[in-house]
Amino acid sequence: MEQVVLLDDAGQAIGVEDKAVVHHEDTPLHLAFSCYVFNDRGEFLLTQRAHHKRTWPGVWTNTCCGHPAPGEDMRAAITRRLGEELGLTVHALELALPGFQYRAVMDNGVVENEKCPVFAAFTDATPQPNPDEVAETRWVDWKEFSAEVLAGSAEVSPWCALQVRQLSELGPEPAQWPRGAREDLPPAAHLD
Repeated sequence: MEQVVLLDDAGQAIGVEDKAVVHHEDTPLHLAFSCYVFNDRGEFLLTQRAHHKRTWPGVWTNTCCGHPAPGEDMRAAITRRLGEELGLTVHALELALPGFQYRAVMDNGVVENEKCPVFAAFTDATPQPNPDEVAETRWVDWKEFSAEVLAGSAEVSPWCALQVRQLSELGPEPAQWPRGAREDLPPAAHLD
């Protein structure tokens, strides 16, 4: 049974909960991550969430999201999920937005409530989506995609829209983004 790390407002771990039951109308704050994967052409791997997912089914979003297991290193968790969801291996997995946090409510009242550090990675591999996780993938030009998100003309998950706004402030070239400061991570986030 997959578990998520529950957090207090300061980002300290205060317990664990089964992932299958943590998302509801009063979802507690918990630890997650988001990853944006790029290729050497400057393209970004956009993914569509599987249509049967409990939260935001069928929505287009960043490359990969997930939850580190209790005590799991963030990079290890991201590497694991990229493999499980997309059959991808990556290099240069770097912290971009260590303090990102959001709360979003679906039309049906289910809440997402996460401290969610954001990472950027690069690959030369071809994605092989797991249909249990990902409905579709698309390589898109990062500059065009981010401009559309900032203009409100791209329909993406609420967390992706907020993250793209903050990532755009780091500069137009993902390969040149400054590394996020480890000390700005939630205290419960392990990063070796």
